[in-house]
Amino acid sequence: MIQSSELILNPDGSVYHLNLRPEHIAHDIIFVGDQNRVEKITQFFDSIEYSTQKREFKTQTGIYKGKRISVISTGIGPDNIDIVLNELDALVNIDLKTREPKETLTSLNIIRIGTSGSLQADIPVDSFVMSKFGLGLDNMLRSYLIDDVSITEIEDAFVKHTDWDPRKGKPYVTKCSEKLEKLIESNGIFKGITATAGGFYGPQGRVLRLNIQDGELNNKMDNFSFNETKITNLEMETAAIYGLSALLGHNALSLNAIIANRASGTFSADPYKAVDELISYTLNKLAGN
Repeated sequence: MIQSSELILNPDGSVYHLNLRPEHIAHDIIFVGDQNRVEKITQFFDSIEYSTQKREFKTQTGIYKGKRISVISTGIGPDNIDIVLNELDALVNIDLKTREPKETLTSLNIIRIGTSGSLQADIPVDSFVMSKFGLGLDNMLRSYLIDDVSITEIEDAFVKHTDWDPRKGKPYVTKCSEKLEKLIESNGIFKGITATAGGFYGPQGRVLRLNIQDGELNNKMDNFSFNETKITNLEMETAAIYGLSALLGHNALSLNAIIANRASGTFSADPYKAVDELISYTLNKLAGN
């Protein structure tokens, strides 16, 4: 039995951080970072059956063209992903009354929709990027046993290419769900490696008043390639989502609307339109349209 200190429940039986019970979530889930973006997606729904929020974790579940979908805000960073994915898994794969894992496990379909800047000149603003791989620079996933889901060939190549300082811990690489990749892909979507940092400033190469360990890391990432697959963008969630989903048996895919191109110095003339188009595209794919 899982102890109450390990799986914390609220007085109403909901999981501690997400404030959700099993009946509140669909098996098709969209992640966003910002809680204010939840309703930017659910505004397209035909109906909303449930809505709740606790801290930065906001959830709305409803129907889009006959498909039941939940939209959940995760907040920022791999640490929040650790909370969200473990609690979602508990909702479908642990009997919350007996505190025992279920004999028959459920696989959720999880798609992250975000915005990002491209690192490559040939990925223009207003395009969509699908993360074929997540490259974790954050170390969160290494608290778990990840050998069965990590791709050591890419990890080793990246460590060598960047002359990675081992004191920061070894980066990890995980892959998207092939099932969701086939469902969502189209000829117009770019694919590549999404790097996931553990912070916004120093971990992403930003310098304010503190010097950073490797001021050339971003340039090294820009020109890294493994079997002609390059790092397309840098953010703070994808690798953690991929790794935990793979370990727990869920399907995960990360999509980004590119609103800036660092290589060319360009920015989208209408970033809100680009995001809305990605939302509409993803919802229709999930609904089978």
